[in-house]
Amino acid sequence: MGQIATVLMMLLAVVVSGAIARASPLPVPRALVQIALGMTIAGFGGFGVELEPDIFFLLFLPPLLFLDGWRIPKDALYRDRRTVLQLALGLVVVTVLGVGLFAHWLIPAMPLAVAFALAAVVSPTDPVAVSGIAERVPVPNRLMHILEGESLLNDATGLTCLRFAVAAALTGSFSLAAAFGTFLWLATGGVLIGVGVTMAIAWAKSTISRKLGEETGTEILVSLLTPFGAYIMAENVGCSGILAAVAAGIAMGFIEQSDRTLAVTRVRRSAVWDAVQFALSGTMFVLLGEQLPGLWQASKEVVALTGHRSPVWLLVYVLAISGALAILRFLWVWLSLRLTLARRARRGLAVIRPSWQLIAATTLAGVRGAVTLAGVLTLPRTLADGAPFPARDLAILLAGGVILLSLVAASVGLPFLLRGLELPPEPSHRAEEDRARALAAEAAIKAVERAQHRLAEGREDADRYADAGARIMALYRRQLDRSGRTDADAERDRAEARAERELRLVALRAERSAYRRLDRTGDLPHDIAQRLARDADLLEARLAAD
Repeated sequence: MGQIATVLMMLLAVVVSGAIARASPLPVPRALVQIALGMTIAGFGGFGVELEPDIFFLLFLPPLLFLDGWRIPKDALYRDRRTVLQLALGLVVVTVLGVGLFAHWLIPAMPLAVAFALAAVVSPTDPVAVSGIAERVPVPNRLMHILEGESLLNDATGLTCLRFAVAAALTGSFSLAAAFGTFLWLATGGVLIGVGVTMAIAWAKSTISRKLGEETGTEILVSLLTPFGAYIMAENVGCSGILAAVAAGIAMGFIEQSDRTLAVTRVRRSAVWDAVQFALSGTMFVLLGEQLPGLWQASKEVVALTGHRSPVWLLVYVLAISGALAILRFLWVWLSLRLTLARRARRGLAVIRPSWQLIAATTLAGVRGAVTLAGVLTLPRTLADGAPFPARDLAILLAGGVILLSLVAASVGLPFLLRGLELPPEPSHRAEEDRARALAAEAAIKAVERAQHRLAEGREDADRYADAGARIMALYRRQLDRSGRTDADAERDRAEARAERELRLVALRAERSAYRRLDRTGDLPHDIAQRLARDADLLEARLAAD
């Protein structure tokens, strides 16, 4: 019962955190509120959690990384692939080397291999933390896509570096060739397994659905199990389960373009995944907050390793390591942008030099999260000879401090840096959208023409199909008439559409209220009232998303 009560307390904290964040007059990210609530839960007796890294990785990371890979815009990821790879691969390696050497110089009591291990776990940014910051801070779309792509890929790089740093600490030796070969195996195998698992599941579902029909509940459950299957299979063969989950999500996004799933399945599945994402990401930060008081209690003993007595020195070390991370990231982002601009100039393209605010915002947005804490907790407790692993508790404390400081710095600094920031204009896709709407309208008209003749053949009420088809085709022909007009006409049409949308939303809400009222008074059966209200909900959700 104690474990169940703890889980329920954490879920309740996730629910409450949303209300607190929305009620706050300051743009406080929900992640920080959840960390604070986790610290509060830790103060109650009987609600402590002993975080097992392997279980944490298995339960939380696969579905969240899968969903991020599934929903990230693929064209944006491909467009900025060079920048994303430079941050996800190059920056992580540079950070491990630079921050590792700096931490060893700053704290001589921490062996070099352990310092590299610490640098490896604090080098990757956290996709859940990045999304949590963006909830209350309006991050520009292109910058957000780059940050999401970086955080999806750099976990594998950082955790691979951690694996070799730990091996060096245990054995006292390190092979660069072996490390490079292992990284290729981890990355390539993880990607191939993730894509293969998703394609195999999609083929099996499609085959069964064609023969037996599609069941919405089964489809949703299979989508929830897919990331776990990819992660476990990759880990069992020694590949990166993290990259397998990401690759599975990206492959799922491409497979979904085939449009073989029923619309009702897609609507319900999206709602289920939204709830899963909200619960898991929130619980991760509550767990992080729950761990911090215990880490601080251990600080009095750990600080003696550094040759000092006051725990304040731990804060000094956290500030110094966080500063080193920020400086390296700032310099790397600046260099990456310079190289990108140089390539554009050589191709004769227009070059718009970014301001220092953009570089600083990209630096602060590289927040660390629960993945870093789980990674540092995987450090072994003992060496091969049974001796305690050197400076393990110190590394865990410093990693926790870096996580908290990065979240606070991003929450405070990003609104200031992004205020008035001028970015290169995003390419307008209005013409492509209008052309797509026109092609879709033409396809719809042809389909209705074929269907009305086929359905009306041999029926006494054939004229009803003709009338219904004429009304539907009139709507699509009106859409076609709009597609070839001038910009001024198109803008006027869009203004009219906005006005119509607002009025339709008012009408739908009134319609739904009427169904609810008839349901309460007993003048309409409950199941019919629920179905009619859900239809109104779906239409309102569709209009609200336009």
